[in-house]
Amino acid sequence: MSYKSLATFLTDPGTAELALDAAIAVARQQDAHLDVTGIGIDHTQPGFFYAGAPAIIYQETIDQARAEAEALEATARTRLSREDIRWSTESGVAQLGGLTDLVAIRARFADLVIQPRPYGEGRGHEAEAVVEAALFEGDAPVLVVPDSGLRPGFGRRVVVAWNQSAEALDAVRRALPLLIAADYVNVAVIDPPSHSPESADPGGLVCRMLVRHGVNAEVSVIARTMPTVSEMLCRHVRDQDADMLVMGAYGHSRLREAILGGATRNMLQIAEVPVFMAR
Repeated sequence: MSYKSLATFLTDPGTAELALDAAIAVARQQDAHLDVTGIGIDHTQPGFFYAGAPAIIYQETIDQARAEAEALEATARTRLSREDIRWSTESGVAQLGGLTDLVAIRARFADLVIQPRPYGEGRGHEAEAVVEAALFEGDAPVLVVPDSGLRPGFGRRVVVAWNQSAEALDAVRRALPLLIAADYVNVAVIDPPSHSPESADPGGLVCRMLVRHGVNAEVSVIARTMPTVSEMLCRHVRDQDADMLVMGAYGHSRLREAILGGATRNMLQIAEVPVFMAR
């Protein structure tokens, strides 16, 4: 079992090399085809013309976005031409409001989308929009790569964040090719509820499922001693010397996560290892 179609979307020259490095490494590991799309963002107000502004201004912003997209595609082609993997590239232009459709139609047919961390200094709104479009409208799992990139031999030790949710189960199923190939998988259950279908054996059912797939898995039940679940998971990842975290994404609505925060957003902001997400 392996991934055969990978995708990455480049919107920022500052993170293009990071995304390409990670995507190439996973493509080589999985013997997969990598599709790279360079996207130029037209930052004029979506759907409206500014009163009195000449049409040439709008043409200039579109031309600039097209040039940025083509430059990102050229960066990808130059890098990929030196690699021993199967690949293809293309470029596209979208306003921020139309970015979802452009990403979704390509992510929908990918086994895995690989993107740099969407939060951090200098990261634009388009980085977050790409990750969310791939997850929601594209219905694809996403591997979010921290600024430090992937470790050599990525995926040997993995932590699975388990909370009995449908999102967590979907993430486990989508991550099976990586989990089967891992040397060790730790299912982390943080502060499990005392009244639940799994109260007698927290994490036991998902661990049994993984073992039947040949995964070397065990469960850790952890008391919550820090303010957020994200902080607990990050500490546990360090304790396990893991190089990837698998978790369900956006258990709450995107609006609630954006306004109030949530485990997904917090984790993407502080994680020191790649985070594999699905929902």
